[in-house]
This record gives sequence, C-alpha cells and structure tokens, in this order.
Amino acid sequence: MNLSPMMRQYEEAKAASGDAILLFRMGDFYELFHEDAKTAARVLGLTLTSRDKGENPIPMAGFPHHQLEGYLAKLVRQGFRVAVCEQVEDPATAKGLVKREVQRIVTAGTLTDDALLDPNSSNLLLAIYVPKPGANPRDAMIGMAWVELSTGRFEASSYPFHQLQDQIARLEPSEILLREDDASMERDQLAAWALTRRPHWQFGFEEATRVLHGHFGVLDLSGMGWNLGDSSARDRQVEQETESDRIAIGAAGAAMAYLLETQKTSLDHIQQLVPARLQRCLEIDSATRRSLELTQTIRTGSREGSLLDVVDRTVTPMGARRLSQWLASPLVVPDHIESRLGAVSELVSEPRLRSAIRESLNDVYDLERLLARVATGRCSPRDLQQVGRSLQQMPKLKSLLEERRSHRLSQLKDRIELCETLLERLESALQEGCPLLSKAGGFIRPGYDADLDEFRSLASGGKEWIARYQAEQIQQTGISSLRVGFTSVFGYYIEITNTHRERIPDHYIRKQTLKNCERYITPELKEYEEKVLSADESSQSREYELFLELRECVHRSTAQLQTNAAIIAELDCLAALAELAVKQSYVRPTITEDAILEIEEGRHPVLDVMLPKGKFVPNDCMLGAEHGRIQLITGPNMAGKSTYIRQTAAILVLAQIGSFVPAKKATIGIADRLFARVGASDELARGQSTFMVEMVETARILNTATDKSLVILDEIGRGTSTYDGLSLAWAIVEHLHEKNKARTLFATHYHELVELQKSLPSVRNWNVSVKEWDDQVVFLHRIVPGGADKSYGIHVARLAGIPKSVNDRAKDILSQLEANQVNRYGQPKIAPPQKKSGHIQMTLFHWQENEVLEKLKQLELQSMTPIQALQMLETLQNQAKTN
Repeated sequence: MNLSPMMRQYEEAKAASGDAILLFRMGDFYELFHEDAKTAARVLGLTLTSRDKGENPIPMAGFPHHQLEGYLAKLVRQGFRVAVCEQVEDPATAKGLVKREVQRIVTAGTLTDDALLDPNSSNLLLAIYVPKPGANPRDAMIGMAWVELSTGRFEASSYPFHQLQDQIARLEPSEILLREDDASMERDQLAAWALTRRPHWQFGFEEATRVLHGHFGVLDLSGMGWNLGDSSARDRQVEQETESDRIAIGAAGAAMAYLLETQKTSLDHIQQLVPARLQRCLEIDSATRRSLELTQTIRTGSREGSLLDVVDRTVTPMGARRLSQWLASPLVVPDHIESRLGAVSELVSEPRLRSAIRESLNDVYDLERLLARVATGRCSPRDLQQVGRSLQQMPKLKSLLEERRSHRLSQLKDRIELCETLLERLESALQEGCPLLSKAGGFIRPGYDADLDEFRSLASGGKEWIARYQAEQIQQTGISSLRVGFTSVFGYYIEITNTHRERIPDHYIRKQTLKNCERYITPELKEYEEKVLSADESSQSREYELFLELRECVHRSTAQLQTNAAIIAELDCLAALAELAVKQSYVRPTITEDAILEIEEGRHPVLDVMLPKGKFVPNDCMLGAEHGRIQLITGPNMAGKSTYIRQTAAILVLAQIGSFVPAKKATIGIADRLFARVGASDELARGQSTFMVEMVETARILNTATDKSLVILDEIGRGTSTYDGLSLAWAIVEHLHEKNKARTLFATHYHELVELQKSLPSVRNWNVSVKEWDDQVVFLHRIVPGGADKSYGIHVARLAGIPKSVNDRAKDILSQLEANQVNRYGQPKIAPPQKKSGHIQMTLFHWQENEVLEKLKQLELQSMTPIQALQMLETLQNQAKTN
C-alpha cells in the first residue's frame, strides 16, 4: 500500500510506541488510526470515521487537543498504555511536513498530571525482581523498588518471597514491572494490579547500576546507603547484606530504565534512591490490612470509612499522602515514636501555635507534584506561581517553630529553606492569576523585562511612541498640522495638507494622495511599522523565553524545594494528629518495649467519629504481665466482640505512628508484628474456600508470631462443623499460649473454650455482658471479666427476622444438644492436654468414662457379705485388666 507522508510518519511513531495506543497530534486534534481508532471509539465513545476513503479506508477517530487530559484519564483507568505524539515544529515555520515525535508514554504508574491523579494518594510504580525464577521460589529473596514519578520518591529493598503479597498490600502500587521470563508468580497473585513485562537483562546488576549511575551522575551508590561491594566477602552478615542490596538495585535499575524509556524527558526531581531496609516498621500482612480496614474498607474498597479516612485532618495533599504512608508503615523504634509524640503533644498543648501552623499550611500548594512537572517540562505558569506562593509561607513557618520544646519541631525549623532569591524572582516576574498554558501569554508583570514591555507597547499601538514621533516631526518641519496616523490597509503614515507641500522634507516618501493632502512614510516610521506588525508574535515568544528561564530557576532549586516539601508534609501530619487528638479527646500513650497492652476506656477510632457523641461504649483492654497474655472473649454475636478486638489493634497502630489514641489512658508495648484474622472471605480464582483461606491465614500467624507480636483472632473455626471448629479453636489457643507467647485477643462463640483458663495460666476469660429477661436480651457492649455460657445466636436470629416457628424449633434442638455437652457429672467433655508422661490422653469430645470405676461407685457395701465383696473385687480386677 502506498502511504502518504503523513501516514508514514504515523506508522513510524506507532512502531516506537510498542503496545501503547497512539495519540497522533494533527493541528488542533489528536487522531487515532487502525485498531487504536476502533478501541478509542469503543472505550471513549468517539465517532469512528475513515481516512483515505477508497478501496482500503483507514479507520480513524479523534478529539480536540484541549481534551487530552480527560481522555488520557479514561484510557489509563481502563488499563491501557497511551503514547502521546506531539508536533515539535511550529506549523507556520515548518518546511513541508511538520516534524512529530512521541514525547511520552503514559501508564498507570507514570502519571504526573493533576487531572489523572488523586491528590491524597500516592501513585507508585513497583518493580519486582526474582533473581532465579522457578517453580518454588518460596525461600528466595526478591528485590522490590518503588518510585513515584509525580513526587520523586524512590525507594528499594529486598524481602523473602513469602512477604511479596504483604509488601504489595503495604505499597498499593498502580503498576507492577516484572521480568518477561518470570513465571514464579501466578497470574492470580497479581490479578488486581496493572502488570508490565520488561526485558530480563534490565534487572541484571551490571545494567541496573549503569542506568542508576547515569541518572544520578555518580560512580558509586554507597553514598546513598547501599552496600554493593564484593558479595564474596568473608563476613557472613556483610555478604548477606551485600547480596540483598544487589537484588534491590536490580529492581531499581529496571524501574528507572522504564521511566527513562516512557518519559523521554528530564527526571532530575528523582534525586536519590533510599534503602528502605534502613526504615524499620511494624510488619502487617495483607490479610491484616484488609481486616482492620487501615486505608480502605472491605465492602467498597474505598477510602471513606477506613481508619485513614477518619484520622486524616491534614490540610495539604502532601500531608495526606505522608499520613497514609505512616499508617501503612508504623514505627517500631521507641525513640522515633517518642519524637513524633513529643511534637504532637506540644501542638496539642498550644492551640494558637497549632492553628497558626495549619492556617499557614492551608496556603501551601502540592510542592512535590509541582516540582515533578517542572523537572519533566510539563509545568504551566500557574504551577510556577504556586511554587512562589508556597515559598511565601516558609518564613512564617520558620518563625512559628522558633524555640520549640519538641526536638522534632526544632529539627524541622532548622531544615527549612527560605529560597529568598527564587521567591523574589517569582514574585517580581509573575502576574496574579497566571494561566494554565504558557503560550497563552499575559502572565509576566510589566517592568520585569524591557524587551517584553516594548513588544507589548508596540502590539497595543504604541500611542506614546506615535505621540512623541509626531511632536518631533512637527518641530523638525515646522508644520503644526502634521499628523501621524494608521490604517489597516496602508499601515502607518504621515499626513500633510497641500497647503504645506513646499515644506515637506526630502526624505519623506509619498505613500498615498488624497483630495486635500498627501500621506508619506519615513524609514524610521517604516521600521516601527514592521516592529508593530510582528509585536504580538515577538511578545509571545519573549514571554515564553522568560517562562523557560523561570522554570529553569525553579528546577535548579529542586533539592531545597523538595526538602521544604518533606518538612511541610511532616509538619502537616503532626499538626493534623494534634487537631484530631483535641477534637476527639485522645490521650498521649505511654510507649514501652515490654510486651504489655493496658488501655483504659478505649474507643474504636472509626466508630468514635461516625456514631453520635456519647453513643459508643468504651472498654478496657489488659494484656501481658499479671493480666495474662491471652484474652479469651466470649459472648453473643452482634454484641461487639469484633469491634472490641479491632479497636485494640487500631489503637496500637495509631500509637506506633506517633499519634495520641482514643482512650482515657494507654500504655502500649511496641509490637514487632500485627496479625488480624477477622471476617470471612474466599478466593475462588485460586480454588480456596472461606475455611481454607481462614486456615491459611491462621497457619501463618501460628508459624510467624513472636512474643512481641499482637494477634487478633475472631471466630476461628466457624467455617466447618461445630466439633471440627471447636477442636481447632481449642488447639490454636493452646499453641499461641505455649509456643508463640504473643499477646492475643481471641474472640469466639465457642463458650466451651472458657475451660482453658483452668489449664493455661496466661489465659483470661472476658465476655460481652448481656441483660436478659423474659426471653429478651439487651447487648450492653461492655467487656467484663469472666466467660459466657451461651452465644445467644437464636436471639440474634429473631432480631434478624427469622420466623417464630423456626426460632422455637431451634430452641428445642439447642436444649437437646446442650444436654449432651456434659457428662453425667455436669463436667465438660473437653479435657486439657495431658503432659507427656506415657499416659494416654483422653479423647477430645467424650469424657472417658471408666466402667470399673462407675460400678465401684455404685456398690452398696453395707448390704454385701464379705464373701460377696471379695467376689465383686475379683470381678472388677479382671475387668480392669481386660480394659
């Protein structure tokens, strides 16, 4: 097929775009062709037309260039990669076909435009590197690197393969990069994420370091905290750390290569690669994050109603994103926690300071994302103005933080960069109300640039120049009626009446003859006319040059501005946590490394906000030391067991991010890991039932929890038969008590488990109190010492609307079942495990009744003769021997 020059240019751009949909700029429109046009017509609702109508018409669709962001957002949300091909020449000056180039490839993990991003959420690109992909890499180390193009955040580390899902859940990336030859991860493991396969050689250590060295302009990454020396070092610990870092660098190099390939512009705002291994944090697995609804709810998957939603009182997007990161990665180092708590405490105690800081921060824009657009060359005059307005708040914030008691607030004050020279330049250059497009013009202040002022003066008609020139000509010629004028047809002219024809200077050139006068032009006036005619174009061109100069000034200050952005984000978080503490009556927790948890009148932070004031019933939680490590909570369904155990976990998380907590008093022993097995879910895609998922998650807890961990278990064993579930729950509590020794909240409807307190010294029974009369129950939502003796499930069923006949029949059945749950002596049929002593352990669900013993107890010795007693003794002895 003979292609036109335009279509040949399109095909070249399409070949350079890989599998991305290509948006091809043609004048004021972006056009799509072939299959891309069909896809766009379907996804975007565009009209499908055709180009080169004839035997082989080419499908075509398009939209106006100013609608780019909206259509980009739709395509990316649908999972497409999109290449944007722009005109890189001015059509007015281009000779022949306008030159075009693919200037960026937009993917889910590489967004920078505000219209495509949630201001309060991070947008991470995650690269995962499995050095030796295989069928069973469970014990292998994997490299992970995550980068946020819109802010410049870039971190990497290595983890055991079994932590893969936990780390993905913590980071919540928008796009994941994998080796093209990596089959070690099942597709369903990453089904929820946008996946991109990359050449395997880009993950290699040598290639990765080459790319990273080139980007950062260094010869060695050790200055950023990486240990990349000889992996054959004699010291085993150094060897392991070196090898782990090399794997992490492999992932980081692949991520950077992808950004360079897709963005085709400067990425200078990504200024360092931070080793995430240096940042110790509370380990929270994916199931726990889901169960506790830390950042999104289970039902809707949205932020609304989550813990993050109710505690977020930040006033800047940077602060909102930082708080989300804190909640995803709580601290475990006491000094770090206390540092944040000290700052929050001071801001709580000084309302005027807190209010002034928040008021100042309210006038700060999203510096992190502004700087990313500056670095990539995609910023607008309005973006630069917002950088300036943000800098205006730095002196005030620095002044507010003077002489603070909190060491952390003092540190933040010392790090603030005022950037006075840059601020002065931006203020003197930019008008109020800058436009979104740099080519629109009109955003540079008068008086900032003499050349621009002249062009603008000329473009507006140059009345002052004309008046001055006319006065000069009158003086030189002595013709008082001389007039300088302008017409759109003939341009500028000097008009002199015929009366003064003899006094016209020789250098005047006749331009037009009228009835009573003549019009002339001079070389000087002609030169001015040419300037005026090109003044608009020159004005726009000069203003754009000045814009580029200002953008470069901001770009050169990226490091200082990023420092300010980080300070603003942290200060916003601290002030927001203080505001939360005051508004919701939170208290400062006492932090200790002892394995205890003492909470007086604790409240669930989400319900505390959502329920009417005073409606929520607070409860104590005492774990560790003399309180016992395991709290066994029984009681009716719907009475608040799940709420109680979740609120305890939420309070721990808040304390370990450095927040005050919803309680009257709290002593929090730092946890190294947090586990929560709450709620029911299945994974049909992987062939796992609700009960299988429950057991897999419980197995992980039993295999990894330590004596520093906090374990939250709710209704374990309900996914199978009653006896199976009860036996599993019983054994799990025993294992937690004897092996893990973790602080544990175990909520259950198996009230038979209350017997465990008799055999396990660190188990304490608690129950949800209920008021009962006339076959009616009222849930008091109070957690009190002691065990419950029934579950009240039938009562709950009645409240749910189960027919009365069904409820009555259920009561009859329950009475019969309960009668069989104890032996003839009223003792439970489940006995504690016997210590290993060679004796056979009694069966789990039936009291091991001894027939000989029973007959012996029934003998009426007073009515027996000695000979009868001897015979009975012999009989019983023989029977005992046969048993």
